Amino acid sequence: MLASCSEQYLVSGTSNVEGLEGRMLYLRVFKDSDMCAIDSSKVVHGKFKFRGIMDSVMMASVFLENSSVMPVVLEGGDVSINIDENMQSATGTPLNDSLSNFIKKKSQIDARMAELPTKQLRMIMDGIDEDQIREELAEQARELEIENDKLITRFIRANYNNVLGPGVFMIMTNSFPYPIMNPQIEEIISQAPPYFKNNPYVKEYIRVAESNMEKLRQY
Repeated sequence: MLASCSEQYLVSGTSNVEGLEGRMLYLRVFKDSDMCAIDSSKVVHGKFKFRGIMDSVMMASVFLENSSVMPVVLEGGDVSINIDENMQSATGTPLNDSLSNFIKKKSQIDARMAELPTKQLRMIMDGIDEDQIREELAEQARELEIENDKLITRFIRANYNNVLGPGVFMIMTNSFPYPIMNPQIEEIISQAPPYFKNNPYVKEYIRVAESNMEKLRQY
């Protein structure tokens, strides 16, 4: 008898976002240097569902047309997704619970960063000197950026040997205009084990980023 290593994943989703009703959502994974759709589901009465077979645990993303809505881990077990106006979460399995907790912490930092313009306006109305406002808010912004970078770096390092490490690395670097090597990425790469470095996305990113940095040094 032949034993199969395949497992079934089930992702059940809910959403209260009116703009998603009746729209098609796509489940995509990174393959052959692109995000390829492996399933789709229409949002009906605020509910949608993805179901399929996988050979191994995979990092995926839920897409609305060409826009990524949220990441999700496809692993054995039932995953529950919730999409609302302010927060998206995927829970029910160990890796998804870990990812959801990380996203919650990062969202809190992002919210504090977004509050800085409002804080600036309040300080102006309170009659505080403009140079003092600029200095204080610049310092707070720097501290939040450092906190954000440390959170991401710690999470990736803690998940070097599972799909969350490469997956969050991909999400982080996709925000760059092109692949680069900065101190944060160099720190992540320098301590990474083979599992992480040999991930197809990570491996290609490092190759292109190092080539880009070499070209910059030549100018």
